[in-house]
Amino acid sequence: MSNPEQVWRNAYLHPGPWDQHLPPLSMVAAFDEAARRMGDVPLLDFLGRHYSYAETLDGANRVACGLKAMGYGEGDRIGLFLPNVPHYVAAYYGILKLGATVVNFSPLYSVDELAAQVADSGTRLLFTLSATALLPTALQVLERSSLERLVVGSIAGALPATKSLFYRLFRGKEVAKRPDDPRITAFSALIANDGACVTPAIDPQTHLALIQYTGGTTGVPKGAMLTHQNLSANARQVARLDPDLGQERDRVLGVLPFFHVFANTCVLNRTVIAGGEIVMLPRFDAAQALAAITRTRPTALPGVPTMFQALLDHPKMAGTDWSSVKYCISGGAPLPAELKTRFEAATTARLIEGYGLSESSGVVSTNPYRGLNKPGTIGQPIIATRVRLVDKEDAARPAPEGEPGEIVVAGPQIMAGYWNRPDADGSSFCRDTDGGKWLRTGDVGEIDEDGFIRIVDRLKDMIAVGGFKVFPKHIEDVLYRHPAVKEALVVGMPDAYHGELPRAYVALNADAPPVTGKELRDWLNPRLGKHERVDAVVIRDKLPKTMIGKLSRKDLLLEIAAEGPAQG
Repeated sequence: MSNPEQVWRNAYLHPGPWDQHLPPLSMVAAFDEAARRMGDVPLLDFLGRHYSYAETLDGANRVACGLKAMGYGEGDRIGLFLPNVPHYVAAYYGILKLGATVVNFSPLYSVDELAAQVADSGTRLLFTLSATALLPTALQVLERSSLERLVVGSIAGALPATKSLFYRLFRGKEVAKRPDDPRITAFSALIANDGACVTPAIDPQTHLALIQYTGGTTGVPKGAMLTHQNLSANARQVARLDPDLGQERDRVLGVLPFFHVFANTCVLNRTVIAGGEIVMLPRFDAAQALAAITRTRPTALPGVPTMFQALLDHPKMAGTDWSSVKYCISGGAPLPAELKTRFEAATTARLIEGYGLSESSGVVSTNPYRGLNKPGTIGQPIIATRVRLVDKEDAARPAPEGEPGEIVVAGPQIMAGYWNRPDADGSSFCRDTDGGKWLRTGDVGEIDEDGFIRIVDRLKDMIAVGGFKVFPKHIEDVLYRHPAVKEALVVGMPDAYHGELPRAYVALNADAPPVTGKELRDWLNPRLGKHERVDAVVIRDKLPKTMIGKLSRKDLLLEIAAEGPAQG
């Protein structure tokens, strides 16, 4: 493999040197130190109710002791089937204090999806809420899987007193009754102890902190095994990207779901380590997010591109005071340059694109918070992170000079491997001539003279057109230049002569002049290479998205297949 690292070391723009040392640190030690330092300072703002660092630490200690009294301990897998609520934070750190492993489950999972991942991970106990959107699913999994117990919290109990009363009186239909079952414990009963039990010492390098399931875009979801050091290293790496770190206290708007690795690092762990405050919203809603900005005056907002688009589209956007917000971090999906330009023009914030994976604990690279940003790139590697390009056909060789290659990554945040999948190591990692182990991302990219990385596309998404490889992302980038296009996805469709042809699917801006798919195709194709030209542009009311709001090519292909060959 070639070594382009000298390129970005010579032009490194993130604060501090690239080769900073990140000594082993457990997430438990990091949390305890933050709580000792911050004490009664608020850590969480949940719809107006504040929880201090000291209160949250006490809650985590009580969770650990409650679980220990039930017979759970070191090495057990314990699941979180929760939205962004205070219970999540107390349970997360409490499980880690116990020496157990957190398994994140999306609140949007179906019974079958949840049961499959409970079985794969060996999860013994699951935390959830007495909400109609969660508890019935969890109860079915309790009956249909090897899951032993549920711990069920109440969202009303986490709210300020007046809001709690309102919730009980007027939103009772959203509350599911907790069955009288010895396998089901109320969260309040779990933490009815003094939090003074003895918990094991944690080895940051070997203790598994989190099993984070990938999105399953290449088949059955796999659980990335992330150690305490993986998570604490990435949290420290991200915290040190902020040029204002230590100068003023930050307040992060937590609208990204905590069950996702992006939020786990950039909202939860990073903010705790930095001694900041998290303004928690149970889920993303543009109106609620704008109201929270007005009420709490946050300094930062991590999100995905569709969130920033939704904020721009909301009628209350123009009347919202953004003057407190300095940085909005975009990840999870490519950030269209036009969206970045429009968002920055409408706010005082800087919208910064970064990149990461579940397998990297969250973050690999980002554009600098200040100074040079290059729209369409994912910036430079973050502290102590190495990035190289390897041949797209043979990962044992460096990419040919001047050509795109598969991005491979090494650093303290890279996972130990996949849970129960030692067979996947061969395809997930490659080694250099010195024996170094590199994570294969499956993303094809280029690195410019300033060490900025540009993703060309996904290896698996490339479309083979008569022997030529076509990158959907390039076509999508061109489509976003049309003022009518709000969202775009390009997929390969079977063709008898060429093998495949690109086809574009778009959703339009509501205020755009009327335009047909044929008109968009005729506008698009002259701007593309001959082998890249689409056979059609299909206009849809909306395009499918993942659980965090990322456009989903996989789900679009499933929709197309269900519609049959006559569609499109």
